[in-house]
Amino acid sequence: MQRLIDERTLSRLKWRCRRGLLENDLFVERFFAARQGAITEGQAAGLGALMDLADNDLLDLLLRRREPDGELARTEVIEVLALMRRPAAEDKGPPRARTVETNPPSPRHSRNDHDSV
Repeated sequence: MQRLIDERTLSRLKWRCRRGLLENDLFVERFFAARQGAITEGQAAGLGALMDLADNDLLDLLLRRREPDGELARTEVIEVLALMRRPAAEDKGPPRARTVETNPPSPRHSRNDHDSV
């Protein structure tokens, strides 16, 4: 089992992950929010490898325009990339039921009734 990184390493990793493209920052911020301090040393290494990329190359990976190849095709990089690509809805847990109105509106309050008077 992988060890979790400590707070100081997490802080440095977050600083290193600041990107020039807003789109990349959104993926990175969502990753950190979803993991909530539970980042393993392997995930940190994978994230570090992704941060070595140019912004446009990283965005291509995040948007599935291409897949990791060569040296990037490592287990920790693929794991972090999969976590970063997850839809935001999956990060929030199971969806909640929404309230559905079961009583139809009263016909006497219809706008058409007032217009015909």
